[in-house]
Amino acid sequence: MASDSSFYFVPLLLLLMLLLVSPTATAAQPSSEPGGNATAARLRPGKELLRHKRIRALLTKLNKPALKTIQSPDGDIIDCVPSHLQPAFDHPKLRGQKILDPPERPKNCNFTLGGSRVSEVVVQAWHATGEACPEGTVPIRRTTEKDLLRASSLRRYGRKPVRRGVRRDSTSSGHEHAVGYVNSEHYYGAKASVNVWSPRVGDPSEFSLSQIWVISGSFGNDLNTIEAGWQVSPELYGDSNPRFFTYWTTDAYQETGCYNHNCRGFVQTTNKIAVGAAITPESVYNGRQFDITLMIWKDPKHGHWWLELGPGLVVGYWPSYLFSHLARHANMVQFGGEVVNTRPSGSHTATQMGSGHFPREGFDRAAYFRNLQVVDWDNNLIPAANLKLLADHPGCYDIQGGSNSYWGSYFYYGGPGRNVKCP
Repeated sequence: MASDSSFYFVPLLLLLMLLLVSPTATAAQPSSEPGGNATAARLRPGKELLRHKRIRALLTKLNKPALKTIQSPDGDIIDCVPSHLQPAFDHPKLRGQKILDPPERPKNCNFTLGGSRVSEVVVQAWHATGEACPEGTVPIRRTTEKDLLRASSLRRYGRKPVRRGVRRDSTSSGHEHAVGYVNSEHYYGAKASVNVWSPRVGDPSEFSLSQIWVISGSFGNDLNTIEAGWQVSPELYGDSNPRFFTYWTTDAYQETGCYNHNCRGFVQTTNKIAVGAAITPESVYNGRQFDITLMIWKDPKHGHWWLELGPGLVVGYWPSYLFSHLARHANMVQFGGEVVNTRPSGSHTATQMGSGHFPREGFDRAAYFRNLQVVDWDNNLIPAANLKLLADHPGCYDIQGGSNSYWGSYFYYGGPGRNVKCP
């Protein structure tokens, strides 16, 4: 019996030794090669699953139930969301409240200088379908999984990058500007017309925009801003189309505020315009110019900040409770262009501002702002007096201004980014 046990024990022992030194067993050990760590490989599916769950949760939070869906020719999906279900109504101060009616508009707001060579009827790409959102709903561009996968951070999706030590001239922040600004009074709104272009963006993480800023507070962590205009942002939207956008912050872009409807802030009231959707047509170099007119003003009665796009189309409002300093008034208004320069490959970005051409080229070629106006304490729309012009990198993006009876106060701005004078 003892010899039979030995007969079976020895082969089993040899088999066990072979398994321990086999390639299969060796491959199961942690590897010192880069990317070959078996533990990391086992963890990766878990991290991907967690990210997927976060993406699904964020999509559920941002995309509200729609009564109707419109497929835009440019690939966007426009959801017609009941007004009281839009993201702003997630805020506890708005739950159960009704959409406000537009307040009294500033005096003289219907008087606008201009010319026959400029078109300003606001059209968005989704309008080409001939479909419209029903009354009682607001059109909202649907956020997709692809949008979130492009984002550099899910936590900060739909926000501008954090900017330390924000300054008007932004010399060292990576954000570069060519702007006209006023800062000698208390301001209760602003209005201007800006032509729309499709500037080339050199890196997907960068953007190029043209907008109005209504600003209050210092240029420290208490900065309050309300912003509206057009922008090209491949990371946010996935293409190079110019898009109508809004933004706000109360802490210098750190933790509060967002673009469009990406947080509980801006309250939309119109069913005709989708914030974040593409604007069409665009201005043509040496050809027809297309501009949009923007007006932001503070409701004298309730204190909310309202937004109008084009001739008389009220888009919505930023509730006064969002703000600290802007709950009272603004102490600065800016008009102009901004780009993000990430210095790809160690040199200045080739991202364009405006038309991508310098202001000296003038009308039909350069980007412009015209009819620059502000709203005073008595809700009067008046010319923007004592306008200052600033280009913090004039070899890359410049600005030149003037005033006449045709365009009021105006300026041309922009540039190509990297060139011999902007290495």
